Amino acid sequence: MFTGIISGVGTLSEVRPVGEGTDMRLRIAVPQDRDVWAGLPGVILGASISCSGCCLTVVEMDGASFAVDVSAETLSKTTLGRWQPGRRINLERPLKMGDELGGHIVSGHVDGLGEVLTSTPENGSTRWTFRVPPAIARFIAAKGSVAVDGVSLTVNEVEGDVFGVNIIPHTSEATTFGALAVGDPVNLEIDMLARYVARLTERGL
Repeated sequence: MFTGIISGVGTLSEVRPVGEGTDMRLRIAVPQDRDVWAGLPGVILGASISCSGCCLTVVEMDGASFAVDVSAETLSKTTLGRWQPGRRINLERPLKMGDELGGHIVSGHVDGLGEVLTSTPENGSTRWTFRVPPAIARFIAAKGSVAVDGVSLTVNEVEGDVFGVNIIPHTSEATTFGALAVGDPVNLEIDMLARYVARLTERGL
């Protein structure tokens, strides 16, 4: 489990096929200027790391990078299938018992792809709007939470299949939002609480 509070931005350094199938092994260089990442303290083989919203398992590592295997299913259902070396990636280590919960509960399981519609400066922040698949639009509510490329955000407003958020300068600098552009796809994860409330409502509970 994660919180959607990004602790560093890594860089994709290698993409190569795994075996004879369409699965891929990705190697991600970690930021060496952040204590939580430099040397990968406490990270072991089999550990989970959120990579731009996708929970992935560490299969190789050294002090400067780690590698993960990504299935064809994940590549087809997330932005990972479009990743190329040099891409910047939002990184988050899993939540520990007793950690501060600064964002919201994020599982790292992507529900669908969104699309950046607009990016407009607004006072000291930037207002972003995204279009989401109809199947998950009903789970997004004004003043609720949503994870965009692994970043925990508060929803400003929702109109049909479009929602908006405001991004402050710190978030732009500390995440990949600084490089995001209109038309780009993003990984979306709806609020886990919204998912279960909707399910209970459907069952008449």
